[in-house]
Amino acid sequence: MTQRVILINPKMCSRRSVRLPLSLLALGAVLEGRYKYEIVDGNVEPDTIGKLRSLLGRGNNALVAVTVMPGPQVAPAIEIASAVRAYAPTVPIAWGGFFPTLYPDSAINAPYVDFVIRGQGEDTLLELVERLSGSGQLGVRTENEAPFVADHAAVSEITGLTWKNSGRIVHNPDRAFRSPDTYPPFPYSRLRDVGTYLRPSFLGSRTAVHQAAIGCRYRCTFCGVVSMFNGYTRLQGVERLVAALSILRDKYGANAVQYYDHNFFDREETSVETLEALVHFQLPWWCYARADTLANFSTKTWELIHKSRLKMAYIGAEAASDSALKRMKKGTKVEHTLEVARRCREYGVIPEFSFVLGGPDDPEGEIEDTFRFIKQLKTIHPECEVILYFYSPTPQRDPAWMSAESSGARIPILKTYGPEGPPLPTTPEEWTQPRWIDYVCHQDAPWLSTKMRQRVQDFTKVLYCRFPTVQDYATPQWGRRVLRLLATWRYATGRYGNPMELDLATRLIRLREPQRESI
Repeated sequence: MTQRVILINPKMCSRRSVRLPLSLLALGAVLEGRYKYEIVDGNVEPDTIGKLRSLLGRGNNALVAVTVMPGPQVAPAIEIASAVRAYAPTVPIAWGGFFPTLYPDSAINAPYVDFVIRGQGEDTLLELVERLSGSGQLGVRTENEAPFVADHAAVSEITGLTWKNSGRIVHNPDRAFRSPDTYPPFPYSRLRDVGTYLRPSFLGSRTAVHQAAIGCRYRCTFCGVVSMFNGYTRLQGVERLVAALSILRDKYGANAVQYYDHNFFDREETSVETLEALVHFQLPWWCYARADTLANFSTKTWELIHKSRLKMAYIGAEAASDSALKRMKKGTKVEHTLEVARRCREYGVIPEFSFVLGGPDDPEGEIEDTFRFIKQLKTIHPECEVILYFYSPTPQRDPAWMSAESSGARIPILKTYGPEGPPLPTTPEEWTQPRWIDYVCHQDAPWLSTKMRQRVQDFTKVLYCRFPTVQDYATPQWGRRVLRLLATWRYATGRYGNPMELDLATRLIRLREPQRESI
């Protein structure tokens, strides 16, 4: 009898923010036709633990695989893995996704995690399931640790895998990345109700999500995509993109699309054919983009962007000076941000500019420079959105770091949080502490003073009240007018401190915060 694989997405958002679980669909695609599998999405499943117990109770389970993002998804992942371990102690458990890829030593350092799948997980998962289902049971479990792998050869050759050998952590060599076009299409029908995932947004009443490319060729020092993909980037071919959009639109009724690509516009020459296909579909869309790439697009390509109905692009402006951008290895200049603001206004696109505040070099000075630059951007394009984050150091791959202990793996490394910050957590439980969630979610940093934190909070409150986000499709127009009126004088004079009237108003009129909520 074919063994079953259970794919789990722990809860990490509200029901109204739920989107298609692309990571599980990608894993399901490679399992399709080879193994039985079930997708359990904690964002829509009313009783995730109960559902898992029901599946595990049927027996014949090869593996439970959990996708985990850093931040608020770690705690529910722990709860799920612990419940699986207690209810079915002989079923192996694997964690994959950004959290275990960035922090593999911490992720594997738990009695309820047997394997960590690093990086692009499709092939690693498939090979692991083949070994597990082929050997029946790889090892025996003691009371205090995860299964001892008796047949080391069964897993030691699986690239991209981290595992435990009698309590010692073993990092197998990294796995090479593959183009998304080489994998099977997503099995949307495996979801209980695709319509549940097509949620209202400012783009449309039934907004789908899709990923048309993976990775990013740039190496910004603060970005987790760099640590995950190490400069690798591959675009999905137009034929595959057209096929996916056709299914989402014609079969499931999607009328807008949010692209989760790490960098949608890689280069102008590779973007034109994709844009021409999107013109055909006429589905309003949102994506990630770079300021330098868009700023250098020709007028002809910008006209295609307008015809394709791009409504918003999330653009990493990041800083207000070229020197700060250079320290970040961003590869862009301030002039690119200014130019793309002008071009977006000309062609009816709303740029969603993100900024990284409070780096450890000169946090207070950079914060004030950024505030002034934001006001300059608002003068150029009043509708532009602004997302403010605190700097968060991300593990980087050290090409010189090799050792017998790591089996040659080049895993991301970060020993302390910032130059003089605290040591990183060593277990999943430690990562659930509120301060670490705030750190990895860019909401705080250990080197920031109370004064700086409050200054940013006050400016953000004034900015968001003066310019309510276009993504807010729930707040009535009268409420938006009230907030704008109340914030006008503070924004004009720069007196952001202690905005009591705005605090009161936003208790009565809900203010949507784009950096905390998906579109």
